[in-house]
Amino acid sequence: MTATGTFGLSSEARNLHWLLGNFVEEVPGVRSVAVVSSDGLLLLSSDPAHNAASGAAARQDGPRGSSADLATIVSGIGSLTIGAAKLMDGGGVKQTVVAMEEGSLFVMSISDGSLLGVHATADCDMSVVAYHMALFVGRAGHVLTPEVRSELRKSLESAK
Repeated sequence: MTATGTFGLSSEARNLHWLLGNFVEEVPGVRSVAVVSSDGLLLLSSDPAHNAASGAAARQDGPRGSSADLATIVSGIGSLTIGAAKLMDGGGVKQTVVAMEEGSLFVMSISDGSLLGVHATADCDMSVVAYHMALFVGRAGHVLTPEVRSELRKSLESAK
């Protein structure tokens, strides 16, 4: 993520972009990451084609190479697990993990109702991914105000 890709954004939005970029670079096995609002809209993405830094080539190792696809999957899984938790009187959903032959999908709730979704390799250390997701959620949760969510959505729309 380039500094010019976040030009014009508030310091909070730039900080979220930096946190996401750091997460992708620092955590082994991470293929793609998406932050999705409670209403299912993509807010942040590790896919440069969906960020304000639109000049970079899109990563092709996530689901179909698209964080928009990951956002759709994360939103759907989030909705299903929230519904299941209500039916089972299980309380709030903290994290969902889908372990597949060729990869893993992690979905974690953020305090504002948004979701953090991570697509990782099959050989990733799940506990390391989950730990770094918890750190991201802890740092991002208080920053994702309605104003910042709106700003992030607008920056994604203008990058298209």
